[in-house]
Amino acid sequence: MTEDDGFAARRLIRAARSATLATEADGQPFASLVTPATAPDGAVLLWLSTLSEHTRQLRRNGRCALLFTGAAEGPNPQTAPRVTLTGLAEAVEDPALKVRWLAVHPYAALYADFADFGLWQVRPGGALLVGGFARARRLSAAELAPPPAESVLAAESDIVGHVNADHPDAVAAIAAALGGDGGEWRLVTVDADGCDLASGEKAALRLAFRAPATTPAAVREELVRAAREARAKTA
Repeated sequence: MTEDDGFAARRLIRAARSATLATEADGQPFASLVTPATAPDGAVLLWLSTLSEHTRQLRRNGRCALLFTGAAEGPNPQTAPRVTLTGLAEAVEDPALKVRWLAVHPYAALYADFADFGLWQVRPGGALLVGGFARARRLSAAELAPPPAESVLAAESDIVGHVNADHPDAVAAIAAALGGDGGEWRLVTVDADGCDLASGEKAALRLAFRAPATTPAAVREELVRAAREARAKTA
């Protein structure tokens, strides 16, 4: 494990399209499947139904944990990288964060406006990163937090608009390299750790940057590199 473990943990968390949520009621733990996205600052976003047991439990006690799991290196599931994140969940009313969650989970537009659904945010308090079999490290909230990248957030809309309008072939190449099938892929989010690409109702694909990009110029470098490498794979 290295001093870049916070970045490695964020990459795994931001790429996850499902996770296990652990809540508690009267001392009894409870686990359920959820579909996360992340805010630019690393907070985990969840779109939850008030009819769900885990939502009722969070209303009584916001302390919770989330397990994010990557792909195993071989037949042993213990080789899978994973992050257990602990934190405090709260219901939030933030249209911009709702748009961000839906950008990653566009299929959910069918029920996103139902009255019994709402946005929740989990603020990380710390995490345990397991990089594979017998490789573990605890991370504080500060170690897990992304670096300041206000200029990237401010320029996100312009970056997304420019790339989709002027470089759709590059987006398509990157999506194909990430395992995306045919379709009209588009860039939908950008943050310091990477970006998300979506097509139709499919859950978004995640392009992870090699290192945190804290300026629009650094984001451009990462996208140019990704497009170049993607085209080389299909040449």
